[in-house]
Amino acid sequence: MVVTPRTRLLCLWLLALTVSVCLAQETPPVGCGKDLQSIYYNLCDLSTAWGIVLEAVASFGAVTSFVLTVILVASTPFVQDHRKKSLIGTQAFFLLGTFGLFCLTFTFIVKQHFSTCASRRFLFGVLFAICFSCLVAHSLSLNFLARQNHGPRGWVTFGVALLLVLVEVIINAEWLIITVVRNSGASNDPCLVDNADFVMALIYVMFLQVASFVAAWPVLCGRYKHWRKHATFILLTTSLSMAIWIVWIVMYIYGNKQEGRLSWDDPTLAVALVSNACVFVFLYVIPEISQLIRPGPEQVYEDDVYPTRGVGYETILKEQKSQSMFVENKAFSMDEPSAAKKPVSPYSGYNGQLLTSVYQPTEMALMHKGPTEGTYDVILPRATANSQVMGSANSTLRAEDGYLSQKDGKSGQASSPYSKSRW
Repeated sequence: MVVTPRTRLLCLWLLALTVSVCLAQETPPVGCGKDLQSIYYNLCDLSTAWGIVLEAVASFGAVTSFVLTVILVASTPFVQDHRKKSLIGTQAFFLLGTFGLFCLTFTFIVKQHFSTCASRRFLFGVLFAICFSCLVAHSLSLNFLARQNHGPRGWVTFGVALLLVLVEVIINAEWLIITVVRNSGASNDPCLVDNADFVMALIYVMFLQVASFVAAWPVLCGRYKHWRKHATFILLTTSLSMAIWIVWIVMYIYGNKQEGRLSWDDPTLAVALVSNACVFVFLYVIPEISQLIRPGPEQVYEDDVYPTRGVGYETILKEQKSQSMFVENKAFSMDEPSAAKKPVSPYSGYNGQLLTSVYQPTEMALMHKGPTEGTYDVILPRATANSQVMGSANSTLRAEDGYLSQKDGKSGQASSPYSKSRW
């Protein structure tokens, strides 16, 4: 069989096509399945561990943000200070942005695709704008609280944060539309964007960072010092955030080009997202939630002024001791004019105080002396309202007086053994 040159060219073309198809099929790396698409290799590739590490940290951060949101909302009924309660809506909005930052990290771990690139370019600035706008609104509210001890209402603070976020939404939407339309002649791929253009689109977010940092400083000079710790949380958060942004911008624009490792652009942005979101959680969210249910200085002062009065044996002893220290001075009660026309109860002079200096025999003691000294009616006089009582202080007719009057009436010689000790 004679092989013509035309047949040889056909065989070579088929061989080259087969080799190209085989090379086009990437071999899955270690740790990834054969049926997994190539854009998800960074999530399971053991040879490039940065994707697995960031995936684990981002998952933990997303779960933590969700749990903190539930705790924040559930602690609302237990907040005693209404000024702190008015900020719960803004702080929940901040946690929503933090949760979105952890979730957005996965789009930078996954390889570039049309959907992932569009979400990167739009959500990167919007989610950061949510967080820093809430910090700006909180700082403005703290300025009023530090000077007047009462700030704007909660819906006003939340409205300020929402308006600041809407500005970034408009900027990112216009930028995304303009860049896609500009590249429509060559390709509609949103991934074709320069690093410098990506950073320039985040200028408004950088402005929010600086605004929140500057607005928190006057709170430290306010009159009411118990609001300073909240400003300290904001200052620490914004300071570390600005440091993280400076590092990743320098690496993203200059560092990777100098090292010749352009493939590290996505890891740089993913690390920036995770690290900044962790700063938000540990330096702002957790400290604010820990301070949320604590009572303010006004509530603490009220608890000290009006303590809970316990009913117990020690309390009764203290009250009796304080009553026994009171000594009634009857020297002035003898000079008071008697109430001639006004009926006075014979027991009106009893004020509940214990008079230990005068001996007063009780009815039972007089009864035990025997019936020979007088009848029961004579020994125990009845309590009647008489106009001859001297005053309200000495209006009580004692049993001893009645007893003495009957003895004197009979013999005129018997006298009470306690008459010498009378006043």
